[in-house]
Amino acid sequence: MSFHSPFARAAGKATLLIVQTGSTLPRIRARFGDFPHWFRISLGLARAEVEVVRADLGEALPRAGAHAGVIVTGSPAMVSERQRWSEDAAAWLRGAIDAEVPVLGVCYGHQLIAHALGGRVDYHPSGREIGTITIERLDAANDDALLADLPSRFPAHASHQQSVLELPRGATVLASSAHDPHHAVRYAPNAWGLQFHPEFSVEIMRGYLEARRPAVNGDCSTPCCDGRAYKPTPLARGLLRRFRETALRRR
Repeated sequence: MSFHSPFARAAGKATLLIVQTGSTLPRIRARFGDFPHWFRISLGLARAEVEVVRADLGEALPRAGAHAGVIVTGSPAMVSERQRWSEDAAAWLRGAIDAEVPVLGVCYGHQLIAHALGGRVDYHPSGREIGTITIERLDAANDDALLADLPSRFPAHASHQQSVLELPRGATVLASSAHDPHHAVRYAPNAWGLQFHPEFSVEIMRGYLEARRPAVNGDCSTPCCDGRAYKPTPLARGLLRRFRETALRRR
């Protein structure tokens, strides 16, 4: 069953497709809404400009190219589980990337793109990465459409257990952290993945830290989970609007 936004379809001007691959924690959703809302606000788009498809619920994905760009969300699921809906979404993503549709995957979405293109995703051997971390932009990003204007180091929010452990052929690493060498990857000329969460606000990051605190003591890397303060990440968030602008220029 396909979800069609009554606003987007009636107005006929949905700009971006958000492929939702799961939902946030109930206590966070009750206060701040769910993943698509966070992305839409960060992108600076009205409801009528976004269409959401719940891939995790088996909703059908539209024809590739029907939107200016595609964003794939995070998820509590794990790519390595290879659930049927996830594998179907991976196959769809391969087609969208082959068709040169601008695609941005975040966290699970980033990992799903890597898996779809032949990379390997699994649990990070050093454990969980969570909190406001430091991202290092690499020289390979100097001419990248999304990351070129960022400083060499900037803060970003993270919350993940699995990572892209082996890149697919042709992928270019654009940014890393002390924990994860594949925090930003360009998979194709118009396809990117971000392991960190540009859509998280400080309040959302705080909510994840509070919810995960009982678990992180035994399975978390250091120093990301040592209880240090979280802080705003405007540079990371700005990547979403840069992706929107990049997608619109190609339309």
